[in-house]
Amino acid sequence: MSITDTMSWNPEALDEILSNDEGRPVLFTNARILTMDPLIGTMTGADLLFVGPLVVGVGPAIVTAAGDDNAIVVDCTGLTIAPAVVDAVALAGGRGHRSEYVATLTPGNTADFLVVPDELATDVPSAVATLMTRPEQAHALVAAGRPVLWAGTEVRAGTAVWAGTAVPGRTAAPEAGIPAAADLTGSPRVGVWIDKNDFLHQELTADGRYDETRGGRRHAYQGRYWIDGDRIDYLDDLGFWAYGEFLGDELHHAGYVMKLG
Repeated sequence: MSITDTMSWNPEALDEILSNDEGRPVLFTNARILTMDPLIGTMTGADLLFVGPLVVGVGPAIVTAAGDDNAIVVDCTGLTIAPAVVDAVALAGGRGHRSEYVATLTPGNTADFLVVPDELATDVPSAVATLMTRPEQAHALVAAGRPVLWAGTEVRAGTAVWAGTAVPGRTAAPEAGIPAAADLTGSPRVGVWIDKNDFLHQELTADGRYDETRGGRRHAYQGRYWIDGDRIDYLDDLGFWAYGEFLGDELHHAGYVMKLG
């Protein structure tokens, strides 16, 4: 299939997916599917069904119920569907149980997958390599059920658009570079966090700086921090990055569990 043919691939289906505010199922049909699930394996002439961000079905003949379910159908004849996230440890035989696999097209998992021509996807690594080196040949890249690339074209709200329309539910990717510090005055997370053994004291200040005391050694580590939801990222003045997580009234960081002092 030529690049020109790729760019004309299933535009009507894309329009339906982008305007899908009713939770309609989406079915990619008649594909070769590299599920990476050791129980399911690889299927040919098969279907991948997802609703919202989750895969709900994989296998042959799901398309027979597409009309009943008012599904959006995407014909993938001659194409291979592969996980968009590569579990390199599993590929190398480093996971002993099916439940340990972190990137499979298993019902119940997140619908993160890519669609490329069969000849460019002999296995999952070659499919991903096609995306990275020949993105114009990527018929689709889907993240949590939402298109990121389609027919070799980036699909993103705010900057790149498809058919002149911003993609609902998608935001622009984070910009590179260190973000400006936020004013955290009044934040309930500003203050001195102390672990249960009174060894680590981590002070978070409203100007986005932190200052750690360890075992009575003041200013052991200092730097900047950013909070995104329940996640906190640290950039130490020495140059290394670290992170923590707020769980209720606790701050978990590098094996320490802290509470506000």
